[in-house]
Amino acid sequence: MPAHRVRPELAAALEQGLHNIGQAALASGVSTKMIRHYEQIGLIPEPARTFANYRLYNDSDLHRLRFIKRARSLGFSIKQIETLLALWNDPGRASAEVKRLAQSHADALGEKIRELQGMQRSLENLARQCHGDGRPDCPILDDLAT
Repeated sequence: MPAHRVRPELAAALEQGLHNIGQAALASGVSTKMIRHYEQIGLIPEPARTFANYRLYNDSDLHRLRFIKRARSLGFSIKQIETLLALWNDPGRASAEVKRLAQSHADALGEKIRELQGMQRSLENLARQCHGDGRPDCPILDDLAT
């Protein structure tokens, strides 16, 4: 923040509709720790500050945090979210680029699901082979050891 800008007191900032980090966390569903992390890695811009150095967030910041939270809930990586944010902020963007990114992510999730299902089938098969009694013989451990 440039030195010539007046830094408000927290009470005045809140009266102007700005939010401190706790309020921003509640309104966006993003924890204060993650808000600070997103700021640190540049995913959200550095917020304005009060005279006492409290962070201040406006409604646009909250919208951005909600966007990030939703993208994270869909499993997008931080790098992918950076790209999505850039596209979101570009009024001249081509929706084809957004679709390509979403489809690529969906394809990767599908592959991961297939891998996890294969692991599940293997474990279920091993569990069926194990008697699960007091004997020391264990096909599960035998399989892991091979």
